[in-house]
Amino acid sequence: MSRHTTSLPPGYFDAAYAADPDPWNFAASPYERDKYAATLAALPRPHYAAALEVGCSIGVLTAALAHRCDALLGLDVAEAALDRARTRCRDLPGVRFARAQVPGAWPEGRFDLILLSEVVYYLDAADVARLAARVRAGLAPGGDVVLVHWTGETDYPLTGDEAADLFIRETRGPLAVERQIRTGAYRLDVLRG
Repeated sequence: MSRHTTSLPPGYFDAAYAADPDPWNFAASPYERDKYAATLAALPRPHYAAALEVGCSIGVLTAALAHRCDALLGLDVAEAALDRARTRCRDLPGVRFARAQVPGAWPEGRFDLILLSEVVYYLDAADVARLAARVRAGLAPGGDVVLVHWTGETDYPLTGDEAADLFIRETRGPLAVERQIRTGAYRLDVLRG
C-alpha cells in the first residue's frame, strides 16, 4: 500500500463522506464502540469545563463525551460530517461545532481537555509539529490531552505509532505521558499539562 506523503487535504474527507455518510462506520462498528468506551474510561477526570474534540466526524464520540463537559467544541474539515454531528448532538447543551483544518486553523480559548482521536496520522510530520504547538498553547494549565490511533496498515502520511510518538516528542516538557494503553488494534495515550 502506497502512503500519502503530505497532510491529507479536506477534499480527501469530502470525497469519503460523499461516497458514504459514515465512511468509517462510527455509528455501528463494535471496534468504534469499544474504543469509545475505552477512551471515556481513560479520561483522568470525571468532568471538564471546556473540551475540544479535533476530528469529530459525525459526532458519535462527541455525543458520549458531551455528558462529561460543560462546553464541548467539535472540529472537522468535512461539512457533511459536521451536518450529521449537529443533528446527532442537537439536544445536548454546551456542544457546538466548527469547520476547521488543523493545524492551520485553531479555535480561540483554552481547553482543559483536547481529544485527538484517530486524526494525527492524517498529518505529515511538519504539521504534527505545528499541531503540537497549537495544543500546547490551547491547553489550560493541568489540562489533559488524549490521543487515540489505529495501529493497523493505512495509506495515511504516518502510522498510528509514528503519529502518537511524534506528537508526544513534540509536546515533551509542557506535557507528560500519564497513561498508555495498547490493544491489538489501537493505542491510547493520555498526556497531562
